[in-house]
Amino acid sequence: MASQQAMNHPINQDEINKAAWAVCDTFRGVVDPSIYKDYVLTMLFLKCVSDVWQDHYEEYQQQHGDEPELIKELLKSERFVLPDNASFWFLHQHRNEPGNGERIDQALHALEEENLTKLRDVFQDISFNSTRLGDEKQKNDILRHMLEDFAKPSLDLRLSRIGDLDVIGNTYEYLIGEFASSAGKKAGEFYTPPQVSTLIARLLDPQEGDDICDPACGSASLLMKCGRRVRETFNGSKKYALFGQEAIGSTWALAKMNMFLHGEDNHRIEWGDTIRNPKLLDSEDTLKHFDIVTANPPFSLEKWGHDRFTEHADLFGRFRRGLPPKTKGDYAFVQHMIEIMKPKTGRMGVVVPHGVLFRGSSEGKIRQKLIEENLLHTVIGLPEKLFFGTGIPAAVLIFKKQKDDKKVLFIDASRDYRPDKNQYYLRDEDLDKIEAAYHGRKTIDKYAYLANLDEIKENDYNLNIPRYVDTFEEEEEIDLMAVHKEREALKVQLAELEGQMDKYLEELGYDS
Repeated sequence: MASQQAMNHPINQDEINKAAWAVCDTFRGVVDPSIYKDYVLTMLFLKCVSDVWQDHYEEYQQQHGDEPELIKELLKSERFVLPDNASFWFLHQHRNEPGNGERIDQALHALEEENLTKLRDVFQDISFNSTRLGDEKQKNDILRHMLEDFAKPSLDLRLSRIGDLDVIGNTYEYLIGEFASSAGKKAGEFYTPPQVSTLIARLLDPQEGDDICDPACGSASLLMKCGRRVRETFNGSKKYALFGQEAIGSTWALAKMNMFLHGEDNHRIEWGDTIRNPKLLDSEDTLKHFDIVTANPPFSLEKWGHDRFTEHADLFGRFRRGLPPKTKGDYAFVQHMIEIMKPKTGRMGVVVPHGVLFRGSSEGKIRQKLIEENLLHTVIGLPEKLFFGTGIPAAVLIFKKQKDDKKVLFIDASRDYRPDKNQYYLRDEDLDKIEAAYHGRKTIDKYAYLANLDEIKENDYNLNIPRYVDTFEEEEEIDLMAVHKEREALKVQLAELEGQMDKYLEELGYDS
């Protein structure tokens, strides 16, 4: 019914995105974006829950207006049960009174208590009553303005107006992207560029029934791209499950809210350090296994837990190929991801800095063993400046538990992109080109090279892409005789021009 009503009032996604981004004007110049992003995204979630609840309440009232007890029972079956004092509209009604911060925190706590199985601990790292928003008067004013902004008609998020949750989910993703663009290095903690997520989802090609995991999931955009891929491939099917783990509490909360706003109810997102304390387990000492494993882990994380695993063996046997160096945790994440792939169907895509391809010492030994075990399927070099907060180019590594050959495909996609001022972007044609080379799995001049394991061994297991893909362009031969003739002709023209200039100067009475 809601969707049918919305069809009569087409919604412009850009307008909703713009209205949501305008809410941030209240905070700009007063609070850092890394702080206020949590407030804006959390309030968007509460506004969505409140509007959907109100929409359904009005529908039930029209149908069962003389049966209030029945309406109460029907509302208990909503995705989220909303207590009266937890509604956005309750907060908006009291916005001109003191204590907005405390009132919003109490509302979030009441919402969590009423929906513990879904929202347990989601809001515990997000406090609107924080001194980070200034003294009591400033905080109250900021939050009043924010409530008024979200109450504007342009941010009416009732499903009868917008059609479905994807519109709200898209706005949430849009805001996360905008926050990432202004977050500098911190952007990598919660955001993977959408084109990179799309590329990995296309290459891993998740199927119906797959269990999909991101052990460093950030705000969960990469996970949801994989879920969307299943829906697009199998006529809207939701026969898949999403799993993730995130170390930073506020980012974990964003991931949970992001899932719900996209209608992804079949998920399990854990909070904790994946390397030191993996939470996705089948038993106390057994890691859960997945069909698809993907992540964009923090690049070369310094304090990843080396000391702990020097003193105590890893309970899960993830580092049997070697312990990564103390100040670079890239292969800690790679080895964890290798271990959680299912034995037959497991396939994995991970974003890494280029150093992972060629650094020696312990990393070189780990890399050698992964190659000798014939787990590495493809190495893809990406352009620089794709990732917020770092200009360095990255690579995507594809691993498979079962391969059809004993070769590794190298793709150099570093020269195909759309440039912008400070950021580069992969275009649709760039993604198509990479995917075609990946599936074709053959050598393409100056773009891809299919190497056998002996060739990689001859290179001391160095995976640096220029060792395999020759992108050198020979300069066109210069015809020296033609250049000489052109130079002589120019000299004659110059002499004629100088003669004409001398003549003009003489006529004007100047000595040449």
